[in-house]
Amino acid sequence: MEQGWKFTRSNQPEFSSVDCNDDNWQSVTVPHDWAIYGPFSATNDQQTVAIAEDGQQEVMNHAGRTGGLPFVGTGWYRVKFDVPGFDQHTNVSLVFDGAMSNPVVYLNGEKVGHWAYGYNSFHFDITSLVRQQGNVLAVQLTNLPESSRWYPGAGLYRNVHVVVTHKVHIPVWGTYVTTPKVTKEFAKVNLVANVVRPALSDAGDYSMKISISDKEGNVLVSTKRELADYDGNQFQQELFLENPQLWHPDNPYLYKALFSLYEKEELKDEYVTHFGVRSIEFIPNEGFYLNGCKTHFKGVCLHHDSGPLGAAVNKAALRRQLLILKDMGCNAIRTSHNMPAPELVSLCDEMGFMLMVETFDEWRMAKCKNGYHLYFDEWAEKDLVNVIHQFRNNPSVVLWCIGNEVPEQGAKGGSKVARFLQDICHREDPTRPVTVGMDKPKSVITNNFAAVLDVPGFNYRTFMYQENYSRLPQELILGCETASTVSSRGVYKFPVERKAMQKYEDHQSSSYDLEYCDWSNLPEDDFVQHEDLPYCMGEFVWTGFDYLGEPTPYYTDWPSHSSLFGIVDLAGIPKDRYYLYRSHWNKEEETLHILPHWNWKGREGEVTPVFVYTNYPAAELFINGKSQGVQKKDLSVTWENSNDEDSLQELKRQKRYRLMWMDTLYEPGTLRVVAYDEQGQAVAGKEIHTAGEPYALELTADRSLLTADGKDLAFITVRITDKYGNLCTDADRQVRFHVKGAGWYRAGANGNPVSLELFHEPQMTLFNGMLTGIIQTTGDAGEIIVEATARGVKKGRISLHSR
Repeated sequence: MEQGWKFTRSNQPEFSSVDCNDDNWQSVTVPHDWAIYGPFSATNDQQTVAIAEDGQQEVMNHAGRTGGLPFVGTGWYRVKFDVPGFDQHTNVSLVFDGAMSNPVVYLNGEKVGHWAYGYNSFHFDITSLVRQQGNVLAVQLTNLPESSRWYPGAGLYRNVHVVVTHKVHIPVWGTYVTTPKVTKEFAKVNLVANVVRPALSDAGDYSMKISISDKEGNVLVSTKRELADYDGNQFQQELFLENPQLWHPDNPYLYKALFSLYEKEELKDEYVTHFGVRSIEFIPNEGFYLNGCKTHFKGVCLHHDSGPLGAAVNKAALRRQLLILKDMGCNAIRTSHNMPAPELVSLCDEMGFMLMVETFDEWRMAKCKNGYHLYFDEWAEKDLVNVIHQFRNNPSVVLWCIGNEVPEQGAKGGSKVARFLQDICHREDPTRPVTVGMDKPKSVITNNFAAVLDVPGFNYRTFMYQENYSRLPQELILGCETASTVSSRGVYKFPVERKAMQKYEDHQSSSYDLEYCDWSNLPEDDFVQHEDLPYCMGEFVWTGFDYLGEPTPYYTDWPSHSSLFGIVDLAGIPKDRYYLYRSHWNKEEETLHILPHWNWKGREGEVTPVFVYTNYPAAELFINGKSQGVQKKDLSVTWENSNDEDSLQELKRQKRYRLMWMDTLYEPGTLRVVAYDEQGQAVAGKEIHTAGEPYALELTADRSLLTADGKDLAFITVRITDKYGNLCTDADRQVRFHVKGAGWYRAGANGNPVSLELFHEPQMTLFNGMLTGIIQTTGDAGEIIVEATARGVKKGRISLHSR
């Protein structure tokens, strides 16, 4: 259910009643995030705490920790719906993909039930309360202060479904498909389906037909058999596929299993499950194997918000994120630190991303005053069972992660809690291993916490990898969370040095990609180990995209309110660091990226280092035609010979992966780089130029053809350029959007972590010459005209089509 919802902010209990007057409530479309519309304020969920996991010893006033948006409080949603044909033979379930948070659900004035965790999916059987017409669904949601460490969103931010079946049916998440034996010649597919039927009915009255089809819809194999008494209420069948297409990030092939349930030859229910044929193995001293081939995790961590769209899930926005990451060479995602939206999981199945599905940021011991520790004892098993049942058929899911940096790592009895949760995972899905993101490497080794886990996952502390490997029985290391390098797109600071927790008056971080946090490191500190050590299986970088909240290192410095960790900024525009990862991860495509920009009025004659990120082994730099020399990647660098303080300060590891001219002097004009292959032949080139006066706005869309469904999105990148198309990085003017036709302006962002401009207003100030505007379809087919204007420059215009 997406349309027809009403919303209000209040804690009035009578809003659950059928006869409640909601005429003055706001009309909204679900998914909906009530808090993303602002306004920003330092007093929204202001937290005065010491963040232990960040090493803070003293209490500090964290104004922007959760994004500075008004998510705290109570909201109500109401919608009316019909169930045509409802009778005594009908069963109706209500499924929530996520509701932030503490949802209490009412139907026709009666309480249906409640849930606690805002990130998890849940469902209720509402058959006894539903009627054919005029049903009134009301949902109360309450977000407590100090309940999160980042922006959690607010409201019915994921989809709500009414599922209508026969009384005899396969329940929600009622199938389980595995591929226990996979070869190139055949695959054994085990298919299980639960059945809901009258308690006193004869098992022999029921039969199940199961068929498997390929992508084109061709039935490859099928079978039908009766439910026997010894089956209870569960069908189980093994089928074999000949010459199967194996699911892989480079070939994310999906099959369809159709479960058809019959009662005395009368079809009662059909249930479709998409699955992939693939095998996974974690082999000691060797690493991770997918379909028998060693595979490194080239992964990122993702929070659930979509920047200016907030937490409200949108498939087009998620697809855009994944396309950007795919081009970078990313093949895996960790859903930090919560259960993901079903749309993300299905897209990962379709687009080829391996998933580490994470569940909890807290167990019994608190990080936040009103965090999940309040619910753990009552809800942890329910939450874990739900997420496993929901996603255990998805081939993209290769790991369950049951916790992140939980204080139990260093506490007495903590390993027993880890075992309790891991045992639930093994019980509900024995096909996938379990990990935890651990940031206390010494504690978890000495107290056996790490030894309990199937896969030991470490957050940062790369200097402990080899010692932990030598002491752990698993003989494997996974970088669950790595780097936490910080940068602001288009911002460069001098002198260019490796620095931890560096702060500046403008609340930005340098995009020379040499700044990080006290507990973390630079990208190459991870590259060198995961590339050289066979037991290191790869990494999940913190983070793929900037997200709202956690403005590290600017904890107390309002208006800082969004992260700087992202490889891509809050507007979805890649930072320089994106091309460093792309040069290392995506060997199939050419990467040749120059930084910084070359607009440095007032720095003439001053040292302005130039970096090049490329997958070529060497390159030559020219400034206005004069060679600055050839730089080659130093492949002699290893972890062992670069692990001292002098090597770190001399950027020795960086020299293995990036090309750096540290002594170049700025003069206006042209930077040109020529790349050389292993034989020393010039194979590629690129130029950037000093920009002239601002002349025009340039608009580029990620897609020009949209679906007229009322929810598809186009992301418009806006650049301010001189008359030759060079980016004017210092012309940060306000841009106004005007949209005509079959679309409307949904939101925008500029990637500036201190900008307090409201995302939904059709104007935004450029940040270092760029921003992103988001256009949404109306539901009508036709042309969409988008115009952008700014003071003193030629307007930009682009045409989109919705059909």
